[in-house]
Amino acid sequence: MSFQNPVFIPGPTNMPEAIRQACYMPTIDHRSPVFGKILHPCLDGVRRILKSESAKIFIFPSTGTGGWETALTNTLSPGDKVLAARNGMFSHRWIDMCQRHQLDVQIVETPWGEGLPADKYEEALKADKSHSIKVVLATHNETATGVKSDIAAVRRALDAAKHPAMLFVDGVSSIGSMDFRMDDWGVDIAVTGSQKGFMLPAGLAIVGFSDKAMKAIDTATLPRTFFDIRDMAKGYANNAYPYTPPVGLLNGLKLSIELIEAEGLDNVLARHTRIATGVRRAVDAWGLKLCAASPELYSDSVSAICTPKGFDATDIVTVAARDYGMAFGVGLGEVAGKVFRIGHLGSLTDAMMLSGLGVAEMVMVDLGLDIKLGSGVAAAQNFYRRDNAQKKAAAE
Repeated sequence: MSFQNPVFIPGPTNMPEAIRQACYMPTIDHRSPVFGKILHPCLDGVRRILKSESAKIFIFPSTGTGGWETALTNTLSPGDKVLAARNGMFSHRWIDMCQRHQLDVQIVETPWGEGLPADKYEEALKADKSHSIKVVLATHNETATGVKSDIAAVRRALDAAKHPAMLFVDGVSSIGSMDFRMDDWGVDIAVTGSQKGFMLPAGLAIVGFSDKAMKAIDTATLPRTFFDIRDMAKGYANNAYPYTPPVGLLNGLKLSIELIEAEGLDNVLARHTRIATGVRRAVDAWGLKLCAASPELYSDSVSAICTPKGFDATDIVTVAARDYGMAFGVGLGEVAGKVFRIGHLGSLTDAMMLSGLGVAEMVMVDLGLDIKLGSGVAAAQNFYRRDNAQKKAAAE
């Protein structure tokens, strides 16, 4: 693998050099007011990225998985019922975590490649006359399949059923890269991590709690120590953590938020859509299909690309790394060997994406797939050129 090449895995993502330098900082006293000048801008900035006016933000030394555990352990008790759909590897892992915490999970089995079935959620919620379901889990962007689900539709299902369950959303590979509206969608807990849209190394679990979720803490009895947000909140009030904080990562997060907001969050989201659309044009030109079942499900942060039956898609990832020093993502779980994944989120430009498409194309030709060299790259180039021309015309 070459350090000179960008990576095209769905996280960790490429880091701007300025963010890398921000993480590499001198030691400071993490119990001094200096730390507060790093911490509080991070909390306020994350709240803005989530598009929330009132969410309480907690940032733990962990990953998105730790964020899932933070959500569950601070709001639920053993035996509580959770409603969740399993439509990919990461929804599966969150379900597995619930079961390990002795929660009663009602699972809506969903084909991989499909989005969350809001209609089935509504049926289950309406059937729950006793309101025993305490939480609905939703994976906004299923990284294994490149599927984006409609979280607003899940909220509408809860409202139509007049059900008081909380809505927890895994936004690990969507927040900061795709439109996310915590308040508008009535999300009670939003979970993300540092290594995706925030363009940082892995190491931070970033979680937003609604007022309703904060109230649930009072009755929750699942054990928690490291992830106890009550301890974290007390620390924040004194410009501190209840234990040693990851100061360098937080300093990087502070700069990341500044860079996102300098570009403009809407512009960041539009950039992700544009780059993802170029990838999809390339896939069409190759004569291949995405794992996502229909266009409204296409993710703007990762594309899972199906290869012909009988072909091991993992070979593409292996040969790309071995022969060209470039990283793509393998298929996971039910789609292992059936898809390879191109991540297109975080710090990325049209030109960087074209390099990834060019290498993917060379590898597929090397492996004997019936693909014309240059076809996908040209399709993406044509789209990027046309999109840039339209922007110039609109600005004149």
